[in-house]
Amino acid sequence: MTAHSSSKSLDQTSGVPREIELPSPTAWPFALGLGVVLLFTGLLTSISVGVLGAILSIAGCVGWFREVFPHEHEEVVPVVREEISIRTERAQVERFPIAPDAVRAWLPVETYPVSAGIKGGWAGSVAMAVIACAYGILKAGSIWYPINLLGAIVFEEPFRLDPAQLSSFHGSSFLVAVIFHATGSTLIGLLYGAMLPMFPRRPILLGGVIAPLLWSGLLWSVLGLLNPLLESLINWYWFIASQIGFGVVAGLIVMRHHRVRTRENIPFALRAGIEAPGMMHKKDGGGN
Repeated sequence: MTAHSSSKSLDQTSGVPREIELPSPTAWPFALGLGVVLLFTGLLTSISVGVLGAILSIAGCVGWFREVFPHEHEEVVPVVREEISIRTERAQVERFPIAPDAVRAWLPVETYPVSAGIKGGWAGSVAMAVIACAYGILKAGSIWYPINLLGAIVFEEPFRLDPAQLSSFHGSSFLVAVIFHATGSTLIGLLYGAMLPMFPRRPILLGGVIAPLLWSGLLWSVLGLLNPLLESLINWYWFIASQIGFGVVAGLIVMRHHRVRTRENIPFALRAGIEAPGMMHKKDGGGN
C-alpha cells in the first residue's frame, strides 16, 4: 500500500504531512495463523481439530484478501511531531575494573575426543541389539521379531497383511535392519561425541539418561505418522530400556578413553596445521 498525502495536508513551515493514510487494523492475519496451527495440530490429534483449522485458514485468507481487494481499507492517522532530546547525567562512561593479568577462561579444559563417541556408538549398538532380541524372544518367541519390526520401515506392507511373518527370517528385511541400525548408531555416536564437551565429567548421564529420554519422546510423537505398523506393535518400555542400554554402554566405552585438551583454546594456526613462527616446536636439525 502507498500512503497518500495532498499538498493542502502539508505543514507549510516544515513541509511534513499533517496526516497520512495507513492500512486499517485487522484481525484476519491472526485468524489465518491460528488456523494453520490447528490444521497441523490436527495431524497429531484428531480430524475435528484439523477441520477447524482448515475453516479458520480459509476464512483468514478470504478476510485478509478482502482487506486489500478490490479496494484497500485504510484510515487517516494524524502526524504528531515530537521533539526528542537525549540527555545524560553521567560525566563519563563507567567501566568495570579488570585485573591486568586476567585471561579468558576456556571451559571445559579437557574432554573426551569425538572418536570416543563414535566407538561408544558402535558398542552401544551391540547392547541395543541384544536387548531388542531378548524382547523378541520373550514377546514372540523369535529373535527375528524386532529385526523385522525395524525392517518394516521399508517393507511395511507384507507384515501388515500377515503379522505372523514378523517372527520368521527375511533376508531383505534383515539387510535393511542391519544397514539402518549401523548407520543410525554411527550418527548418534558422532552426535554423542560432539556433545561431550557439554557434559565432560558425566558421559553416562548424557548417554544413559538425557539422550534416551529425549530421543524416545521425539520418536513417540512422530512414529504414528512415519510408520503406523511399527507404532502399533512397538513396546515402549523395552524400547526405552534398549536406548538406556545403548547410552550406558556408550558412556562406559567413552570413559575408558583418555581425555584431551579442548581445542578452542589452541591458536587457529595450530589447529589448521599452519607452521607459524613461534608456534611450532623446532624440528630435529635445528630447522623451524
